[in-house]
Amino acid sequence: MNINEQANFIWSIADLLRGDFKQSEYGKVILPFTVLRRFDCVLAPSKAKILEANKTLTVSNKRPIFKRMTGHDYYNVSQFDFEKLMDDSNAIEANLRDYINGFSEDVREIMDNFEIFGVIDRLSRANLLYLVVQRFAEIDMSDTQIDNLEMGYMFEELIRRFSEQSNETAGEHFTPREVIELMVEVLLDPDMDEIANTDGKVITILDPACGTGGMLSVAQNKMESLNSTTQVIPFGQELNPETYATCRSDMILKGNTNSRIVLGNSFNEDGFKSQTFDYMLSNPPFGVEWKKVEKFIKDEAASQGYHGRFGAGLPRISDGSFLFLQHLISKMNPPEKGGSRIGIVFNGSPMFSGDAGSGESEIRRWIIENDLLEAIIGLPDQLFYNTGITTYIWILTNRKENRRKGKVRLINGAGFFEKMRKGLGNKRNMISPENRAELVRLYSTYEPDENYMDLDNEYFGYRKIVIERPLLNEDGTPVIDRKGNRKADASLRDYEMVPLKEDIHEYFRREVLPFVPDAWIDESKTKIGYEIPFTRYFYKFTPLRDSSVIMEEIKALEERIQANLMEVFSK
Repeated sequence: MNINEQANFIWSIADLLRGDFKQSEYGKVILPFTVLRRFDCVLAPSKAKILEANKTLTVSNKRPIFKRMTGHDYYNVSQFDFEKLMDDSNAIEANLRDYINGFSEDVREIMDNFEIFGVIDRLSRANLLYLVVQRFAEIDMSDTQIDNLEMGYMFEELIRRFSEQSNETAGEHFTPREVIELMVEVLLDPDMDEIANTDGKVITILDPACGTGGMLSVAQNKMESLNSTTQVIPFGQELNPETYATCRSDMILKGNTNSRIVLGNSFNEDGFKSQTFDYMLSNPPFGVEWKKVEKFIKDEAASQGYHGRFGAGLPRISDGSFLFLQHLISKMNPPEKGGSRIGIVFNGSPMFSGDAGSGESEIRRWIIENDLLEAIIGLPDQLFYNTGITTYIWILTNRKENRRKGKVRLINGAGFFEKMRKGLGNKRNMISPENRAELVRLYSTYEPDENYMDLDNEYFGYRKIVIERPLLNEDGTPVIDRKGNRKADASLRDYEMVPLKEDIHEYFRREVLPFVPDAWIDESKTKIGYEIPFTRYFYKFTPLRDSSVIMEEIKALEERIQANLMEVFSK
């Protein structure tokens, strides 16, 4: 069988589960068993030697020897394999448990995070365990039949299918492939030639909310397709044990022996402290609160400031998106060592939430004033499985090309999509390869185009000024304080947002004094803020149609309705 046939066969095994498992649970069974069967087939040639060595070796640490014998980072010392498991249907559960416990520690840890023994228990109670193992035993997944790259592609395909089938949970850990491909191509665009023409280059990539590893896989595949001598080392961290196990399995199945995928919360259990990376990309969860790690983050921010990850500020407790971005920025290579590039998917909130002086505004200010934000791409809506909202790709770097220094490119990609023939949850639109190519062109082009604009960094900043008016007593004269200054009437207080590029006093004379001549600015309360009102920049006014045209249409509609009613009543 070829790869697609293999994937289809494995997919068909899920039919056995119908009725005893929900559709959203099929992947919990099929994915770990796919991993087990692959390991089983790959280890088959060395199985007899491993069993013999396990009996005869007297050294305390046999692991390095076993790994040399298998030629892999994993091994199994159980007497069972899938073929032997078929010999006794009555003891299938006990024998399968023995087989799994015979694996090396790293594989057992993956299986524990798949909660494999709970899955086995459910299959056994449903009288399905032997049937599932039997079906998997029919597939030859040896590395002579399917190499690591092909196996990785097949496993990714299964992950995609099960994620799409499970609409209720897909968005938690699955980003549509076309969105990842777009992000990766934009992220790599300035470096394509260098990667293609530099042999033996070692590149590190990080995703701190890696889910099942889709972003890491697409980035790695793209880089290695540019130059087969390039060595890409993926790093990832994932909070959910099952998706962590899926990602870790995918890396092992592809032969990514140098990859490092860790389990835990990236904020308070950072698996890569003090490490930096060449490229980073992520789709962190939208609008998820960070209350569980609030104390840890606030303590780090207070004690370490800019020497830690969160010196620029803290967002609202209800949305940790900016925490992920600051986490990534802290892991950039310094510019003198090559710098880094970051791609991250956000909803609209990080662009404008928070008033001047708030955590979000201060984070935006720090990012933009340090010239880290290179581009924002507005994507079409209805692209994701669990939300129909509009999303945005932010591209950041500390090594901008000269033409991009001091500027941010905003790209309006809202219209670059095709309708899907059949929706998946909230996903009704997709970015075609042609759409993707056009969006990458808009990112890279020098030519003017109505779908992008380059704006100076300062353009996004403003001063929020407080406009005061005097407090009057009964005779209508201003109330004076002890220092001889007019007292302000809090009920008449107002605010103005003055662009950073404009002098606040000139603005005040032009926009305020003509209307309230007794007003003044309380300059002690002036705050600087930053926001990116993306949709405002690309808004196009559509003039209302002439009322006479609308009236004619209404009359024509009334006449059609009347004619239809006459036809009904005449029958």
